[in-house]
Amino acid sequence: MAVMVETPPPMLIVQGPNPDFEELCRILEKIDADLPDGYRTEIIGGNVVVSPWSQCSYDYILDSVIEQLSPHVPEGYRARGYPRLFRFPSQSKAYGPDFYVIDWAALKTKGIYAPGDALSLVGEVTSRATAHADRQEKVEVYGKAGVPVYVLVDVLEGSVTVYSDPSPDRGYRAHTQVKISDKVHVPAPFGCELDTSGWEA
Repeated sequence: MAVMVETPPPMLIVQGPNPDFEELCRILEKIDADLPDGYRTEIIGGNVVVSPWSQCSYDYILDSVIEQLSPHVPEGYRARGYPRLFRFPSQSKAYGPDFYVIDWAALKTKGIYAPGDALSLVGEVTSRATAHADRQEKVEVYGKAGVPVYVLVDVLEGSVTVYSDPSPDRGYRAHTQVKISDKVHVPAPFGCELDTSGWEA
């Protein structure tokens, strides 16, 4: 297992051979506690990945998404875009999505991890460092975990993809893709349109 820091100068810290998921979580917690402001940690591909926070233009997108989704979230849920780690132990993953909709009561817990099964929507805004994981690994993990909706804002490709109809063996069975600037439908439990105009960087 390696710890990768995605800022120059690159840093690679080896933390022992093939740790299991719980050990990775403990390593992540230790690293996270000592990180300076402006960095976040995730477990991606069997590694603890440390990456810098995103560009300012991403905040515009996050605020737009949260503002548009908030009137449509299920009762007892809230749309948020501040850093929070979610565990998916059946798949040995822990991610910090860029935005999400969560059962608010699930945050009444100690520790830095929230349960992945409390999510009704997750969203990622791609960066060059995490684009591969956002487009492939996370589609499978979120879908197999049963998260109803995954919204991928791919600023590198200029598209927005909404994944839905999660499956425990296939990830997601349905998706809709539009170019950034168009409207895209977000299915149940939301049943609303996201207007992506103005999201171009």
